[in-house]
This record gives sequence, structure tokens and C-alpha cells, in this order.
Amino acid sequence: MLRIVTDGAADMPSAWEKQFDIQVIPVNIQFGDKSYLQNVDLDNAGFYKMVDETRKIPKTSQPSPHQFAEFYKKIAAKGDTIISIHVTSKLSGTYASAVQAAEEVKDMFKVLPVDSTVGSIGIGFMCREARKMGRAGKSPEEIVQALEAVRARVRAIFTLNTLEYAKMSGRVGTLQAALASAMNVKPIAVLKDGVLNMAERVRTRKASIARVIEIAEEEFGTQPVYLGVLQANDTPSGEALLAEAKKHFNCRGETPLTDLSISVAANLGPGTVGLVLYPAE
Repeated sequence: MLRIVTDGAADMPSAWEKQFDIQVIPVNIQFGDKSYLQNVDLDNAGFYKMVDETRKIPKTSQPSPHQFAEFYKKIAAKGDTIISIHVTSKLSGTYASAVQAAEEVKDMFKVLPVDSTVGSIGIGFMCREARKMGRAGKSPEEIVQALEAVRARVRAIFTLNTLEYAKMSGRVGTLQAALASAMNVKPIAVLKDGVLNMAERVRTRKASIARVIEIAEEEFGTQPVYLGVLQANDTPSGEALLAEAKKHFNCRGETPLTDLSISVAANLGPGTVGLVLYPAE
């Protein structure tokens, strides 16, 4: 049987996990002397509440190779094939943990780790496509080859509403230039080929959201695309961005609006909104 596994940095509608049979290994979260597993014993609402109360950002870490191996054993049966799709290896060690675990359990399962080179709903899209291809009769190797062809074309373009989280976490190197200037700027960042780069700095929230759409239009134009919107604790802004994006892009299929995972929101902060899209043909 084919199993699809991803990690807590993947964002997707909750219904997708059941609809496409996607298993999610949670991210480790350390708040002071307490440890949590994302969406197991700490959800997004609890996360934002703890940060607001303590004015501290938790430490997040990828699942260890041992955690991966145990997770694989929990969700799969001997002889199964597991396609394990993870957040870009250039920003996290999650993929490396999956590779190590794959070697550890190779006598039980055939594990094919995939570096998505993206994050958020981009990973969710890839998991969905993997399951669809599997149900269409594609082999695991054909699926991985297709995912590797798609990943170079996925873009995540987003803007932050506050720099406080990035300042507290100190882990988002690409935003340091913005942090060195006035704190009221709204940086726009682009995740491309696994690397997160700050594209521009805009003065107002309204202008930054409009610019996110413009940057995406410059690359994708009117070609058919799969599109999703990410938002961090700001559903109204996410809904507004999605409604506006639908006017500008030739969207195919479902256009999900997803909550940004804790592991990413810890560095980008509430109010972050953006587009994730890639060509549909």
C-alpha cells in the first residue's frame, strides 16, 4: 500500500488529510521548560495566546530520525511504500531526518523522501497530487519524478504585518535588512527553489497585499494555475486576498485558504498573508 507522509510545516485544509489519506508527523515545540507537539497538544490559538502572554517565541525543531522511524512504523505495514514529502531542506532539517529514518526502516518499508523545496500549502498541494497520481495507477517512482518536476515551478509570495515575531525569533535571516530599518515596513518575501528571499519593502498593509498579487501576475500572467492562500491568525485578510486573487488568476480546481503552521508562524507572526501557486499545465 502507498502511504503519503508530510510534516507540520505543510498547510492544507483539514479535510485533505482524510480525503487524500495524508499522514502528518508533528513538529516539536519548546515553550520554556515545556514541550509540545504541534496540533497534538498545542494548536494555533494556544500558540498565539502563549506568545502574547509571555512575549517570547517558542523554539521549534524538526522531528528526529527516531521520531520519523517510529511514525513510519505506526502508520504503515511491512512491505508498504511511503512517499515522505517535506519542507524545503534549505530552511529545515526535516528532510534530512526523513532520509536517515528511511535507511533505518529499509528492511520494513520502502521510503522515498522528497524535498519539496517549498512550504505551507505548497507542500499540501504536492501531497494531494501524489495521492491523486497513486490512485490513477502511477508507480511511486513515477510520482516522485513528477513531484520533482513540479517543485521548481511552485512559488510562495507573502507579506508580514508585523516584524515583532521575526525580531523575537531572530531566525529569519532574509528579513534582517528590514529589521534594521523602520519597524513599520511591510516586507514582501518570496520562497523560490527552496530559498526564502526578501523581495521588497512596502510602507502600508494595503499596498503590500496588492504587490503580492502583482509579483505573482508578473510570473504567471493568465496561464492556468493551482492557487492557495496562507494566513496567520488573520482569516479576514486571507479571505480578502483570496477573493481578489480569483479576479486576477486563471485558477483551476479548489483554491484553499489555510492556517500558517506554528513552526512558520513563530518566525513570521500573525497577520502574515500570501499566495502559493504553480502552473496547472
